[in-house]
Amino acid sequence: MSDTAIKSSSIRNLIKANIRNYSMVLMLALIMIIFAFLTDGVNLNSRNFTNIFMQNSYILLLAVGMVLVIIVGNIDLSVGSVAAFIGAISAMLYNSGANMLVTIVASIIIGVLIGAFQGVWIAYAKIPAFIVTLAAQLLFRGLTYIITNVSPISLRDDNFKQIASGMANIDALTINGVYYTALVAGIVVFLIYAIFEFQGRQNKLKYGFRVSPLSFFIIKLLVIGLLIMGLAQRFSTYRGIPIVVIVLGVTIILFSFITNNTVIGRYIYAVGGNARSAKLSGINSELVVFVVQLIMGGLTGLAGVVFTGYMNSALPQAGNNFELDAIAACFIGGASASGGIGTVIGAIVGGLVMAAINNGMSLMNIQAQWQYVVKALVLLLAVFYDIYTRRKTGLG
Repeated sequence: MSDTAIKSSSIRNLIKANIRNYSMVLMLALIMIIFAFLTDGVNLNSRNFTNIFMQNSYILLLAVGMVLVIIVGNIDLSVGSVAAFIGAISAMLYNSGANMLVTIVASIIIGVLIGAFQGVWIAYAKIPAFIVTLAAQLLFRGLTYIITNVSPISLRDDNFKQIASGMANIDALTINGVYYTALVAGIVVFLIYAIFEFQGRQNKLKYGFRVSPLSFFIIKLLVIGLLIMGLAQRFSTYRGIPIVVIVLGVTIILFSFITNNTVIGRYIYAVGGNARSAKLSGINSELVVFVVQLIMGGLTGLAGVVFTGYMNSALPQAGNNFELDAIAACFIGGASASGGIGTVIGAIVGGLVMAAINNGMSLMNIQAQWQYVVKALVLLLAVFYDIYTRRKTGLG
């Protein structure tokens, strides 16, 4: 027991080390509470929760890839245009007779190929990512206008939009208008999360790493469990689990696992922290940056399909400002503008903060121009907070 006590860090130091992540979660909760008063609780009803995820799913998908790009010290300005281009391609492919699965897989592959194209210029030709992705933004916006002839592409039926607005429910678990599938799914997700957290803690103790006190660990599990089951309860009382939430959940779990538990994940942080030191330690920095661009491309392809499904058509002007929303989500969620710091979960929390602000202001009928002003101030303050906390902890 004494060994465990020595290895366990104090709650105060643990919170201090992770203050940016915790503060954004608290900020999200505070925003929801404030808008609950301002909208008479409308923002907390089940329908609104479902709408928030459906309306922002493609931005959250982009944020997962964007945070990896930011961690390695780069930026990607092309994702909006690429999503529009792939969305148009996916609509054409689907209208030609391809089924939904083929359309999704093909769109992701096209995204990966586009990511490879950009990755070669960034990683191996050593052209700054800002320039490469800005050029790609213009390139694929122009290509989107060309292939769509600057006209929307309608879909041949309503099956395409199921990925963005469809529901995944088991009929036998739908009783008196309550979709118990969502509650069962919430329990399963929490159990999986708890098992992985417990195994991770045991492995750290086994190899002598510092861990949080057991009391803090249990409190963390309970809080996460309440959040998961609270969200599941909201879904259960309005239409059930959105398919896009399942897609998003799988994406979050996959890339959280990659960044936290794999060699490539450690390499991504190493390259972002100090590319020269990573190179000297034997890490192929160019390959790491190239792989990150592949991931960003694949997720952009998936986001393009989701947005096309959400709009139920491929729009030539689709994707405007997607890259800015994804970048903002990452910075608000704790990613560092100088690279090396950031998490997938943090990017999702940042995206939800922006989504909650947009949703709350829309429910209050605040004009669009003022919404831009508020979003700008939130982003500016988030980056200032990043710089302030880094300086205070001696990181920059």
